[in-house]
Amino acid sequence: MSEIEKIVFENLIFDSKNNIATITLNRPDKLNALNMDLLDELYDAFVECEVEDEIQAVILTGAGEKAFAAGADIEELAEMTPVEARQQSKNTADLFYYIEHFPKPVIAAVNGFCLGGGNELAMACHMRWASQNAKFGQPEVNLGLICGYGGSQRLARLIGKGRAIELLISGAMIDAKNACDYGLVNHVVEQDKLLTECEKFLQTVMKKGPLAVQLSIDAINRGLDMPLDQGIALESELFGIVSGTQDMKEGTAAFMEKRKPNFTGE
Repeated sequence: MSEIEKIVFENLIFDSKNNIATITLNRPDKLNALNMDLLDELYDAFVECEVEDEIQAVILTGAGEKAFAAGADIEELAEMTPVEARQQSKNTADLFYYIEHFPKPVIAAVNGFCLGGGNELAMACHMRWASQNAKFGQPEVNLGLICGYGGSQRLARLIGKGRAIELLISGAMIDAKNACDYGLVNHVVEQDKLLTECEKFLQTVMKKGPLAVQLSIDAINRGLDMPLDQGIALESELFGIVSGTQDMKEGTAAFMEKRKPNFTGE
């Protein structure tokens, strides 16, 4: 893949520049609602990001200024049988799990509405940067539904049980400031600086040891589902693994020699 390349999708825009892939949900006329075709393409885009060594990080965002993603495609949901709905829920939850455990850093750059399945997608990303006009919520109860893509589980883990239940059973939206105060969002920035701030952060991350970055993400994702003692044991195991890498030798040598390290991911 060249330094700057565009892969053509029908429902996404895929750009790669400076070792960062930007995946843009591109159904602005539908507020970037997540239909099955878009979700299939999203999986393909992330696979591309994983296999291409030049891509070291991913930004996921939405086209236009109105929405990151306003939810699942209601027209599709309304026509599904219970069996079809359960399978669609499982398939999408599997995709979001793949994104959550992605070996390279993933930031959701959230602009405008981030609701329902859109918020579930953003929560599956490792971090969330929000523009000042962003709105977050899980309004499924307004349709007589509940979260179907892991939202109830991730929301409670991110903001706590009480606040998660409040948002889920009221269907209320919160603004970017409250989302940041709750711990749902890492940073709130001006809308015209959203992607720039995400890129700036990732450029800093990409100067670190890539295996250390990957294993840090892995330690948190896996450790959160374990009792504390098991999580600490996992961390010790991963610490032992990373201590045997060339990157660790290079990083410690560079520190002692007072120079910048040249990490190779080995």
